[in-house]
Amino acid sequence: MLPPALPLLLPLLLPLLPLPPARGAARFEPTWRSLDARPLPAWFDRAKFGIFIHWGVFSVPSFGSEWFWWYWQKEKIPKFVNFMKDNYPPDFKYEDFGPLFTAKFFNANQWADIFQASGAKYIVLTSKHHEGFTLWGSEYSWNWNAVDEGPKRDIVKELEVAIRNRTDLHFGLYYSLFEWFHPLFLEDKFSLFHKRQFPVSKTLPELYKIVNKYQPEVLWADGDGGAPDVYWNSTGFLAWLYNESPVRDTVVTNDRWGAGTICKHGGYYTCSDRYNPGHLLPHKWENCMTIDKFSWGYRRDAGIHDYLTIEELVEQLVETVACGGNLLMNIGPTQDGTISAIFEERLRQMGSWLKVNGEAIYETHTWRSQNDTVTPDVWYTSKPTEKLVYAMFLKWPTSGQLFLGQPKATPGATEAEKKMEFNSHV
Repeated sequence: MLPPALPLLLPLLLPLLPLPPARGAARFEPTWRSLDARPLPAWFDRAKFGIFIHWGVFSVPSFGSEWFWWYWQKEKIPKFVNFMKDNYPPDFKYEDFGPLFTAKFFNANQWADIFQASGAKYIVLTSKHHEGFTLWGSEYSWNWNAVDEGPKRDIVKELEVAIRNRTDLHFGLYYSLFEWFHPLFLEDKFSLFHKRQFPVSKTLPELYKIVNKYQPEVLWADGDGGAPDVYWNSTGFLAWLYNESPVRDTVVTNDRWGAGTICKHGGYYTCSDRYNPGHLLPHKWENCMTIDKFSWGYRRDAGIHDYLTIEELVEQLVETVACGGNLLMNIGPTQDGTISAIFEERLRQMGSWLKVNGEAIYETHTWRSQNDTVTPDVWYTSKPTEKLVYAMFLKWPTSGQLFLGQPKATPGATEAEKKMEFNSHV
């Protein structure tokens, strides 16, 4: 059951201007000017809603944040230091969490079915976070990967197969460019990134490998470690990705390809974590955010009020799509591979809402106004070819009447109807 007072939508039949024609295909040079001119594959804007999955060795301590290792070992934040003192032997190292990351109950088919039920159209799995542990058997991450250690399974492959066999979702991968404590990265950093040992021997080989092996249609780069894009050879890699790779026609990328590239270069912009500007942007963007307000990875210490409610999540989705963005909603599975009940509930609740109201979300465009100036919490989307405008309102007015200030009705030509209403007993 879902609570009442979720957004309703009201389609308005209004004349709208046609969209400009798409640009033709081209070969891209390893320069930002050329790469930034690549048209974003159309499926991404149509999808509107995706699921982010933060899963790794950090899911074992499952305390505080997925940045556990950094906070404990580097910043030595007292609550993390005390957690280790209270629960583990004095000589326990972060690497010792590796064998405890068992994924014992990980069932890729079950995950795929939950994601399908959420109404999402794509997923993004953390193939490698800043800790460096890869969820596939990387030969460039000897003994610190899911095939050699812990699960002894290719997690990426299992989920890829399940997603493609059981759902209509697009499969995507997150990849951290840098690693907190990798000796080669630290040596390069000490040289002010004049040395390039780490990207040449680790980052780039792994990026080419996961693209060729798993063919992700979203490649979500993250974590530059303060290094510029030239250190990572980002433009060279992206030119290959767009010109030669097996996903060259369908892959979408974000904007985190080196220090200074965020919200400036790449396929779509993320700008910051939990980015929700509340207004229209001139470039396609994504709001990557978490159901857990304070962490991307699973936290055993999370309380019920640390999780966003379904009303808050729907509000994020509606506002994001009305302003031209996609919502990437994050969950954090447990170390044994289960999706906790609170995450599953939110995913299924969102799916129930989208079954009723998805017409106003999927494959829509922004309208000339993103929200209403007369009635608060009313957001607009449109379908120009069908001459439809959707007004989604998050709260029913206390007066019992809904007044819309933005639509300009033409007598005899404009129709308005209450298209759908969410039933709390669905």
